[in-house]
Amino acid sequence: MPIINSINEMLDDIVAWRRDFHAHPELLYDVDRTAAKIAERLESFGVDEVVTGIGRTGVVGVIRGRAPGKSIGLRADMDALPIKEATGLPHASTTQGLMHACGHDGHSAMLLGAARHLAQTRNFDGTIMVIFQPAEEGGAGGLAMAEDGLFERFGIEAVYGMHNLPGLPEGSFATCSGAIMASADEFDIEITAQGGHAAWPHEAIDPVLVAGHMITALQSIVARNVDPLASAVISTTRMEAGSAYNVIPGTAQLSGTVRTLAPETRDTVEAKMNAVVSHIASAFGAAAKLDFRRGYPVTVNDPEHTRFACAIAQEIVGTENVNPDLVPMMGGEDFAFMLERRPGAYVFIGNGQTSGLHTDTYDFNDEIIPAGVSYLVRLGEAAASGRSR
Repeated sequence: MPIINSINEMLDDIVAWRRDFHAHPELLYDVDRTAAKIAERLESFGVDEVVTGIGRTGVVGVIRGRAPGKSIGLRADMDALPIKEATGLPHASTTQGLMHACGHDGHSAMLLGAARHLAQTRNFDGTIMVIFQPAEEGGAGGLAMAEDGLFERFGIEAVYGMHNLPGLPEGSFATCSGAIMASADEFDIEITAQGGHAAWPHEAIDPVLVAGHMITALQSIVARNVDPLASAVISTTRMEAGSAYNVIPGTAQLSGTVRTLAPETRDTVEAKMNAVVSHIASAFGAAAKLDFRRGYPVTVNDPEHTRFACAIAQEIVGTENVNPDLVPMMGGEDFAFMLERRPGAYVFIGNGQTSGLHTDTYDFNDEIIPAGVSYLVRLGEAAASGRSR
């Protein structure tokens, strides 16, 4: 079952939608133009029901098949990033300081293409919900839609997501069962000491020295408290202290991120960080407070649904172009919130040898649209009809 012919016939339209989204990027929940365009097009396709405002600015299109069956969701993200674009492309961002540097423009356009085909053909039983989500880039839009009753209101039984991946061969697919993306947590550490003259450090308690020891000691958590076969990253990405050459400041601040691939590892890291921060500060006569904020959870693919998704992808692009054993990544993804509530699978589609995600020279590769839309269509049809693979 290769690329669907009708997808190739509508390719120019899908590319035009994608480039329009790219030229008009919007951040987080402020995706009013994008959401309005999507809702307008869904209505023009003859989608049975179009609901806006789910999770503030999310959009859901309901497409009913020929007979009763499963209710499944296909999800795409809509938001852009606060990056100044440097591609110089004709469809480059027209909004200063914002750009689609992660391909959400492509994801939304592909799901629109799938919605048009599904609404026109109705070659399935059951019901397919096309879900357009805001605020993936740090705003937890997936959680907002879930808490706004997405799954209960539409009776969604399983949910599927897809993201492009630069470096993966163009139009190929990759995924894995279990954890595929890491939890994404943030931390701030406030160190309170005793400032003084830099020429007489013995009369002060230096928070910069405390911070230095703390940064080094935090790495021992990964090296000596986390199972070597598990995965964890603690990255201190910011340090702030002082404002003069000859003054020992009274405070210092550290900030950073923690990534893990298992809930128990996440718990271990947080507990050990609290111990390290408290005891190192105390050893130097200072005080410190850790503010550990849990963000996106681990993105966990259901094994059965992952095998099903791989089988669909293999039908589209061939077995040799589907990797079912992708090594998990330490990036975060808020589709994790949806997978906590319903089983499903998250897959990557290759963007080819393009600039990396979140860079100012990135652009979604329009050449992968036929494979991506065909995958979404066949996945939706088979899952809603209850056909197993």
